[in-house]
Amino acid sequence: MVGVHNQQWTVGAHPERELLPKHFRFREVPVPELRDGEALLRTHLLNIAPVMRMYMMRDGAANEAPLEIGDVIHGRGVAEVIESRRSEYPIGAFVQGQIGWQTHKITRFTKEERIRPLKPHGLPIHYALSALGMTGFSAYCGFVSRAAAARGERVLISGAAGGVGSLVVQMARIIGASRIVGIAGGADKCALVRELGCDEAIDYKAEDVAERIPTLFPDGVDVYFDNVGGEILEAALDWLAPRARVLLCGSISEYQRETPFAPSNYTNLRAKNADMRGFFVYNHAHEFDAVETVMADWIRQGKLRAVVDEIQGFENMPEALMGMFSATGGGKRYVKLLPGPVAVY
Repeated sequence: MVGVHNQQWTVGAHPERELLPKHFRFREVPVPELRDGEALLRTHLLNIAPVMRMYMMRDGAANEAPLEIGDVIHGRGVAEVIESRRSEYPIGAFVQGQIGWQTHKITRFTKEERIRPLKPHGLPIHYALSALGMTGFSAYCGFVSRAAAARGERVLISGAAGGVGSLVVQMARIIGASRIVGIAGGADKCALVRELGCDEAIDYKAEDVAERIPTLFPDGVDVYFDNVGGEILEAALDWLAPRARVLLCGSISEYQRETPFAPSNYTNLRAKNADMRGFFVYNHAHEFDAVETVMADWIRQGKLRAVVDEIQGFENMPEALMGMFSATGGGKRYVKLLPGPVAVY
């Protein structure tokens, strides 16, 4: 499009441990003319997730090709079609998908871009990054499909104030769990997870998690939904109920370690006839449409809400990601690129 420039954040250097400003590089490039079969997207929102640091590392992350110096940083976003040579994607339509850290994107809607049109739910478009996007699909497909959580079970959730964890807390209440405990960092986040439906909260910054779990689950944990890995995962493995399921969704505590963490007590799984189940959301892509329908119904019925942590301004993308490893406001973190209220679709 003539006169339009695309602002981008690219890999400035490969991180080895802690993310630093030097790992990010800004550039601006002109947007070329569209070819047949393409559409031009204008980015409204960009997702922020700890795994993005792994995308930037020299070896990349599972299921993602490694990024080279100068490559646009990977990340999902919500964007609006502003020019189109694809009849099924008219001007004004909204999509979510692999937009990357940039203000504009020319797309051919390839399989690798994983672009999905937004269904018109009459909700703020940030839901496409939270409850009605990969965050919500991770929560539902991980907790309901993969962990097979059921009514009457006792549920423990780490990272309970985060984007995925805060949704799992609410789902546990919806399905009728008999006891729900969330692990979070700080008094404010613990208050949030109680508000969302937890019976109790464990403040890992002020309490000994390994000591608190048995006091809250005297008969053991049926489902442990793990978003953090590390020592908290190890503490949970010490207090499983017979036939418990441990769902490995994330491991933020391990992303900046020099060496991977290895739980010393994994044999407790054998003693309890329990299962530890890995999880990758795109392996459940066949469920996404049905899950979106269920989640949208819950939102309209007032059973589920998306907790969001909005950061203003494309210029703040690096700070938004670096801050994920220290503190967040709770919920799904995203960066809003355009001024004014979040669009409704």
